[in-house]
Amino acid sequence: MPPAPTAPRSGPTPTSASAHEPYDVTVIGAGVVGTAIARELARHRLRIAVVEAADDVGEGTSKANTAILHTGFDAVPGSLEARLVREGQRRLAAYAAECGIPVERVGALLVAWDEEQLAALPALRSKAGRNGYDRTVLLDAAELRAREPHLGPGALGALEVPDESIICPWTTPLAYATQAVRSGVDLHLNCRLTDAGPAAPGAGPRTLTTSRGELRTRYLVNAAGLHADTVDRMLGHDTFTVTPRRGQLIVFDKLARGLVDHILLPVPTALGKGVLVAPTVYGNVLLGPTAEDLDDKRATGTTADGLACLRARGARILPALLDEDVTAAYAGLRAATEDDDYRIAPWPDQRYVTVGGIRSTGLTASMAIAAHVTGLLADCGLDLGEPGDLAPVTMPHLGERFPRPYQRADLIAADPAYGTLVCHCERVTRGEIRDALTSTVPPVSVDGLRRRTRARGGRCQGFSCGAAVRALLEGHDRLETR
Repeated sequence: MPPAPTAPRSGPTPTSASAHEPYDVTVIGAGVVGTAIARELARHRLRIAVVEAADDVGEGTSKANTAILHTGFDAVPGSLEARLVREGQRRLAAYAAECGIPVERVGALLVAWDEEQLAALPALRSKAGRNGYDRTVLLDAAELRAREPHLGPGALGALEVPDESIICPWTTPLAYATQAVRSGVDLHLNCRLTDAGPAAPGAGPRTLTTSRGELRTRYLVNAAGLHADTVDRMLGHDTFTVTPRRGQLIVFDKLARGLVDHILLPVPTALGKGVLVAPTVYGNVLLGPTAEDLDDKRATGTTADGLACLRARGARILPALLDEDVTAAYAGLRAATEDDDYRIAPWPDQRYVTVGGIRSTGLTASMAIAAHVTGLLADCGLDLGEPGDLAPVTMPHLGERFPRPYQRADLIAADPAYGTLVCHCERVTRGEIRDALTSTVPPVSVDGLRRRTRARGGRCQGFSCGAAVRALLEGHDRLETR
């Protein structure tokens, strides 16, 4: 079992006694990038805070993506994104193996459906080489069909990218946050930044105003995702605008998993990588995403038109997929900007670093972004000192390729709670739910519990287990408040 929580659910109140002393660094945003930055900074003898408007880590863009660990083969050569994705992929793959984040190296196929797309594949292969990735392979129609026999008719060839992988997008920011909190970082949830305040003269702290009170900080990092441009303007900058780009996705039941072995990608366009079909580490199959530029940064609902568009695309890519049951449909918003690159910039006079425009590759690049931002803070005058060791962390493994608790006789013999199923669709046990509720960064909602255990994430979507899962969550809440 993991140790008991080292911090309250919402973190210390900013105006409590613990916050009278200024923080060395405050990170705005607890998505995959913000938590990665906090974890990296926790290596140093610094007082660090993370301020997050939502009630959980990874609650924004980080929770609703295509869950791919990219090689960076198709990034803009020479861009900051290309470098950080390439470096981040190596870092995150090693970190995942170390702490239990599910990853499967399934490879990707960029499928050409017409002569124009087929003619574009050699240029994409050359682009991959300029990005330092030289393992791509051009496949003809027969070779492609041998690798993916269920593809729709008319595929002319493909570019194979053997090192593209799938990963658990929920466990990754949670692992970062858990390690950061165990290493001394204060996590302030339900804490919306409302005013960044002016920088104090010299090395004095600025005062941040939040929905839960004030806190003071010497250095500030803006990793606010969709709201990074809003925070940037609080600091007096108007260098980019975030346009929420909605991506709707359909999740097919586990019985569809045998239809596809690779991530099936279209030839990319200016709006992104387009509609893909991909397996997940949980045993499902994803179809999506759409790419819809919107004005509303809260528009995370699916639409009939969007889902119909996905089904039409899916019918061409993998026709048999549409005969399978749909487990869920969801939508996420990506932080698109005017540029084809990340918007990471230091402002030394303000002791402030902007981390904006982090798009779908942010999950892959997160650890490299964190190291880069830490270096920029040092360039702004932050004395990092010598790095130390982080508190170790082992996360519950949510993937299907490793034994789950209900399959482990040794675990069940030591604690029968691991043999008591609560969610039968996803085979989630009472022991796993208990561990999540008593973890370092525990959930406060059934959705948060789902991201930690998969409970209510199966084909019945909580119809059978929803009441039992909620009772366990609310029963724990009552115990916590006594």
